[in-house]
Amino acid sequence: MTAVADALTADIDTAAALLASAHDVTLLAHVQPDADALGSALALGIALRRRGASVRVSFAEPDRMPESLRPLDVLGLVVPADEVPAEPEVLVACDTASIGRLGALAGRVSTAGATVLIDHHASNTGFGTHRIVDASVEATAVLAHRVLEAMGEPLDAAIATCLYAGLVTDTVGFRTAGPAAYRLAATLVEAGVQVEPLVRRIMDTHPFEWFAALAGVLGDTALDPDAAAGLGLVHAVVPAALVERFRSEEIDGVIDEIRGTAEAEVAAVLKQVGPRRWSVSMRAKGRIDLAAAAVALGGGGHRNAAGFTREGTPDEVLADLRSALTPDRVSDHNPISAAGG
Repeated sequence: MTAVADALTADIDTAAALLASAHDVTLLAHVQPDADALGSALALGIALRRRGASVRVSFAEPDRMPESLRPLDVLGLVVPADEVPAEPEVLVACDTASIGRLGALAGRVSTAGATVLIDHHASNTGFGTHRIVDASVEATAVLAHRVLEAMGEPLDAAIATCLYAGLVTDTVGFRTAGPAAYRLAATLVEAGVQVEPLVRRIMDTHPFEWFAALAGVLGDTALDPDAAAGLGLVHAVVPAALVERFRSEEIDGVIDEIRGTAEAEVAAVLKQVGPRRWSVSMRAKGRIDLAAAAVALGGGGHRNAAGFTREGTPDEVLADLRSALTPDRVSDHNPISAAGG
């Protein structure tokens, strides 16, 4: 093993020992939680509850769990943000690239007795008292599985399903997965994951009225072939009326509809979350470093998948994005990287 791998293993073992002895654990996902964040938190939470600990899982916003992910919470561990203790005994932040991604619950990091960070974002600079950060893995669920292994916790169908949800979504249906991710997927399926109904519910089920709304968004999608150092930028805008009307499952899926544009290296979707506030999701095909661009704009993520939040008009936000997609962030290197955020 390399020194880096040895250090990661030591960090995992230390965190596992802390969690195994904890009496009260709070697990947090980032704001607007996805399957990797909630799946990782719930997998660990299920194991800890079965060990006898008091456990809660939460996130700052929105005020309800994504509908498609509710079946993962088999023990009813998810609680509203206002039920998170002011001074948690042990806090676990899952899939959180920065403290700011915890939203209104970010202050719990400084008041917790101990904080375990489990994350795979390349832009993560680290926070908390215990850090498990590895940008080489495809999903935080991979690291959560390693923590469970270090705790000696066996996989059952409930835990495996939570982990699989994170793995399949952050690899876009395994399109960005490496060999180790496929091996983990096989292990999870052997533990009892019912793949087809799980994936259909999370990735392939939408209300009929969404398709007309999506057609409108796609109809206004624009291509800027000169942006991203001449590699092309395709971008779409989802107005507040649609963000408020439809689930996050629909809104967050728009990026996957436009990312396949042949003439664009970078795809971006601007989602209106306030009068002048935009949450921007980005995807690339490997030739430009989106993580660096996102950090320059106050966000973070991976080389091929990143995001940021910005104030302004859509034109102003797009101008900022174009400025961040500079030639110095272009290369011919195309590593396998996670697609989720």
